[in-house]
Amino acid sequence: MLKIYNTLARDKQVFKPIEANKVRMYVCGMTVYDYCHLGHARVMVVFDMVYRWLKSAGYDVTYVRNITDIDDKIIKRAAENNESIHTLTQRFIDAMHEDADALGVQRPDHEPRATQFIPQMLQMVEQLEQNGLAYKAADGDVNYAVRKFEGYGKLSGKSLEDLRAGERVEVASEKNDPLDFVLWKHAKEGEAEEVKWDSKWGKGRPGWHLECSAMGTELLGKQFDIHGGGADLQFPHHENEIAQSEGAHGCQYVNYWMHNGFIRVDNEKMSKSLGNFFTIREVLKKYDAEVVRFFILRAHYRSPLNYSDAHLDDAKGALTRLYTALKSAPADVGGVDWNEVHAQRFKAAMDDDFNTPEAVAVLFDLANEVNRSQSTEAAMQLKALAGVLGLLQRDAQTFLQGGSVPEGLDDAAINAQIEARIAAKKAKDYAAADRIRKELLEEGVILEDSAQGTTWRRA
Repeated sequence: MLKIYNTLARDKQVFKPIEANKVRMYVCGMTVYDYCHLGHARVMVVFDMVYRWLKSAGYDVTYVRNITDIDDKIIKRAAENNESIHTLTQRFIDAMHEDADALGVQRPDHEPRATQFIPQMLQMVEQLEQNGLAYKAADGDVNYAVRKFEGYGKLSGKSLEDLRAGERVEVASEKNDPLDFVLWKHAKEGEAEEVKWDSKWGKGRPGWHLECSAMGTELLGKQFDIHGGGADLQFPHHENEIAQSEGAHGCQYVNYWMHNGFIRVDNEKMSKSLGNFFTIREVLKKYDAEVVRFFILRAHYRSPLNYSDAHLDDAKGALTRLYTALKSAPADVGGVDWNEVHAQRFKAAMDDDFNTPEAVAVLFDLANEVNRSQSTEAAMQLKALAGVLGLLQRDAQTFLQGGSVPEGLDDAAINAQIEARIAAKKAKDYAAADRIRKELLEEGVILEDSAQGTTWRRA
């Protein structure tokens, strides 16, 4: 049985969907005012892996990953660029899709934009007001009365007594309590009309926390199975989502909360202030996108992930070993044989809170079996199992021969050198043959001889 580490319970729990064989999953997506960074890459790849595994296990999955297309950062960036909010956000939504596609991330079933769900957000604020959990402040904002919600802090483990005034929340004198957070922001003078919506409390726009509660409820129901996101969202964002949703509807909001670990760069947390901040497209200029996906999946999703060139180089070498074992695999391998011993180990790992490090270890055991026995069946099983994780689906030779190409050394030039080496060996000019091998190696091309002939790959 599948077990998931539930942040709410602080324990691994057997997964029991609300409806038999159906899973409703919501993941907090991107705020689209800039290019996606490595932290976004991890969220996208991790929950793509979860999505793939749930479907592979036979569940009918509805996956929602939202887009925040209205917030303070977006408004500020659009003003700086002297462009409309829509133009800015659409450009970065397109860029996000390019990055996700490159990383092999499947599109979610629904990708709601916050601006498309304003009526649902207003309805939720009105319900909270009726329930005595929301109030309009003197400045025109509508705030959530945190101390009136009995369960506040149950996800993060923070008690109201422990929370310092102003900890990660905006403090304003108009609030009844410093811990209260905004549900509906009043329109400010000078802001563009496209960020103002009419409401019973006056023109304004939604608070960030409200957006996800309204979109999740509208698309998945008042209670759904899984809610995911980065560890940095656990407090206050997800804590506030619970307060809003349960305060409005009077029932449990989410059954299983999943949070992936932070990205670290050379053992420091990635942040713009430290100057160790990398966008996905910056990384993809140096490394193959599948190498980046493999690097993310080789670590457990809840563990910190340390990014460095050395770790990416190691991931590239490891992925190359797996592809090397697939050089003789047929293009169409069919499905996984789940009765086979490696597949059973793979399944046990994935059912144990999506233990991808152990699942990847099974792939390497299969690759060793392929290399030892030259079994076509083992190669097909390797490719099929890896496909469950979105890996090893390219032609092996295409991957192995990809990468940067020194000037004047394209495929045709390499093949010509190989033919010259074959001719030298036939003429028993082994010194010339060795010289050709060495020269190619210096250019980053590795020759591999076998009974079937000579193939090559890039180092």
